[in-house]
Amino acid sequence: MKDNDLLRYSRHIFLPEMDIEGQQKLLDSRILIIGLGGLGSPVLQYLAASGIGHLTLVDHDVVELSNVQRQICHGTADVGKTKVKSAIEEIERVNSTIKVTGFEQKADAELLRKLLPDIDLVVDCSDNFDIRYLINAACLEHKIPWVSGAAVALQGQVICFDPRLDEQPCYRCLYPQAGDEQANCSTSGILSPVVGIIGTLQALEAIKIITGIGKPILGRLQTFDALEGQWRSWGLNRDAACLSCGE
Repeated sequence: MKDNDLLRYSRHIFLPEMDIEGQQKLLDSRILIIGLGGLGSPVLQYLAASGIGHLTLVDHDVVELSNVQRQICHGTADVGKTKVKSAIEEIERVNSTIKVTGFEQKADAELLRKLLPDIDLVVDCSDNFDIRYLINAACLEHKIPWVSGAAVALQGQVICFDPRLDEQPCYRCLYPQAGDEQANCSTSGILSPVVGIIGTLQALEAIKIITGIGKPILGRLQTFDALEGQWRSWGLNRDAACLSCGE
């Protein structure tokens, strides 16, 4: 770690739980972020600022004016750019010392098979069940931990999965079948700080898993009700009959 790194990350290093060893783990890590919208924006900003060594970004979309209300890594001047290009420019602004790779395409099974052997952790910031099932299957196959988040209207949720550990549930244990695909921001709306809250928690959980500090949200679904300002925690066990991880 260079002198500039010691200064840049000094507030992390001051934490006894983190110290230099934990910060070095972040600098050595490789994280894949899928989806660069409302959730992906705070995730990439905080992970870049925290010193994740290599961020890989996947998104097929372009920035629209209706996005900038909540997708805070994109601004008015970015409308019309691909979200990958805009996000890379934001990361350069936040922390130009880290490596960034972008893929302007959907996250399909072929891409995940290509990327995951060189990835330490996946952060799912997508907005549909199909992609999450693909991420779940790929992470199970490659034994890669991942952090899943979702938000719509005035509700949000976060959960972590780690197939390296015995008897851990997977995403299909939580959702055996796809839910209502119509429940998304374009049809149901979204209060902008809600995605910020959920995305920030996803970034925190990713850092905890990479460094080994604290207790990640494994086997628990954390849900957030913005109107009540209330968090709830729901226990989740592995389903022996699960089509993805069951016996």
